[in-house]
Formats: sequence, structure tokens, C-alpha cells
Amino acid sequence: MKLFKVNLVKITLVCLLLLANLLIAQPSWAGKKYTEDPDYIEVTKALKTALQDKQTQGSTPDLQQKIANLQFQKYIIENGEKVGICRNETEKTLLVYGQKPKKSTLTYDNELYLLPGGAETDDEWDCQGVYIPGQVTTESQEGTPATAFKIVHGTKLVATTNPQTGETEFNLPPASILKSGEANWFIPDNLQAALDAGVTNARIND
Repeated sequence: MKLFKVNLVKITLVCLLLLANLLIAQPSWAGKKYTEDPDYIEVTKALKTALQDKQTQGSTPDLQQKIANLQFQKYIIENGEKVGICRNETEKTLLVYGQKPKKSTLTYDNELYLLPGGAETDDEWDCQGVYIPGQVTTESQEGTPATAFKIVHGTKLVATTNPQTGETEFNLPPASILKSGEANWFIPDNLQAALDAGVTNARIND
């Protein structure tokens, strides 16, 4: 498996394009209680807090961006599929987070799986995010820690490779970026530690 870098840039225009696409599609949550979805509860709570902060503290560019992202996540959950879908359009194998097998003995909320290049997770299998290995700089040997790129239910995440830089990029911003200890997710320090823990293939769409 090859290491990869991730370019986390603000992609508001891409979000707007996806929003337009969702407007065309029929909501799959029709008749379903998406309000009971854990992602929906978390997003609406965070959105309420952010809107209150705007009223009491005033608007800032960062706060306005946060509100816009949360509103978009809320819309995705309300109008998207019941599960997250991850598509790997890079030539690298990615590590994605998904639901644990029923017989799993792990204490984490989810599990890591391999998603080969050119593959997409099954539409009945919940992809919850992507593992981002830590990076070490050659100058100081100090780099960025490993993180988890979390997505909400209903997200259709696509990973591509930037042709100029070779970095892995995503079509949407994350619902959140998690570091080890910030959630009950397995976020190993490096890629080898993740592989040593034993990783199987994700369920893919045939």
C-alpha cells in the first residue's frame, strides 16, 4: 500500500454542485426517522450552538463557514442515503472506516477496511470515513499526526489524485477531522500499525 497526502482545501463550489445534484435526486429518507440518526443529532446540536454563537458573539468568516458546512451536512443526512458511500478513484488502496462485524471483539465503534483503487463501497454498507496516515517532514522529523476524515450518513465521498501534486483529494470537506483519543475510533500512529492490526477488504459495489 502506498502512502498518500491529503489536501484539505475549502471547496464550497463543489459542495454547491453536489447540493444541486441532491436536489434532482429523490430523497431516500422519505418516511424514515432520520431525526433519530446519531449523525443528525450531532450535526443539529452543533448547528444550534454555532447559530447561538453567531447571535451572541457576532459573525466571523470562520464561524460562517462552520455554519454553512453544518447546514450542508444536515441537508445530506435529510436527503441522501441511509449510509455513507466512499469511492476510490485513485491508484492507491485507501483505508476506510466501516461498521464492525457482529462477531467483532474490538472495543472501537467501527473498524478499518481496505478499499482498492477504482472501487466503491456497497450501497448497503456504511462507510464512515477515511484513515489519513500521519506525515513526517524530512527537515525536522516533525509532521502531522494520523487522523480520521469523518463523514455523515448520506455522504457520497470521492477520493481522487491531484495530477500536479500527486496528493489525494476529496470532493467534499469532512464532517470532522478526528485525532487519536478524540473519539472511540481506531486511529493508529502510522500506516504500518494499522496494517499490523489486521485489515480486511470493505464490501464493494459490484
